[in-house]
Amino acid sequence: MKLLALDSSGLVASAAILEDENLLAEYTVNYKKTHSQTLLPMLDTIAQMIELDLNTIDAIAVASGPGSFTGLRIGSATAKGLGLALDKPLIEVPTTEALAYNIYDSDKIICPIMDARRSQVYTGIYDYEDHALRILENQMVIGVTDLAEKLNLLGREVIFLGDGAPIYHDLLETSLIIPHSYAPAHVNKQRAASVGALGEIYYARGIVVSAENHRPEYLRKPQAEREREEAAKKAEGEHI
Repeated sequence: MKLLALDSSGLVASAAILEDENLLAEYTVNYKKTHSQTLLPMLDTIAQMIELDLNTIDAIAVASGPGSFTGLRIGSATAKGLGLALDKPLIEVPTTEALAYNIYDSDKIICPIMDARRSQVYTGIYDYEDHALRILENQMVIGVTDLAEKLNLLGREVIFLGDGAPIYHDLLETSLIIPHSYAPAHVNKQRAASVGALGEIYYARGIVVSAENHRPEYLRKPQAEREREEAAKKAEGEHI
């Protein structure tokens, strides 16, 4: 089984090829370029390096959200376009689940956090049971202090990772009463290899969608849309 995996849900752009639980290639960039500039060239580079014929892949795993609206749209459009062109199914892997899978078989709670602005984060709460990732709380958008309260109530040590960790480090430090730590650089951001590894598990369970039916999971409306709605409500209130 051969799988292409893509993740452009945050600041990082990442592409990987996996075959039968073996990582053949991964290309990850965390720099100041847009994903529209990097994702396809990255895929082309690794395809050339491993002499890959894209027609030989069985499916495409993509980080399906939440995350950056622009990043998710680019990743979704890339996966969707390739799926339609190659006639391959897509595997929708939740972004925070893939992030949590960067850390394997820990006895601690794993809490990926991505900056959602306004002191909020995209997150989920995970641990491992019998060597398998377990969802304690599914993906959500939540205030940082509310998340800290949830974790305090669980009373277990937590590992944080994701781009929200350095942004909200000080707020977490003042809000948490439980032991906690922060994942190191090689596992603290999105990796297509993790998307692909979970994608293999999903694929074996038959959890796939057609490219035509794929939609990213935003969890909330884009900021521009929210601002328009708030302005409309304010204008309506003034009119009344």
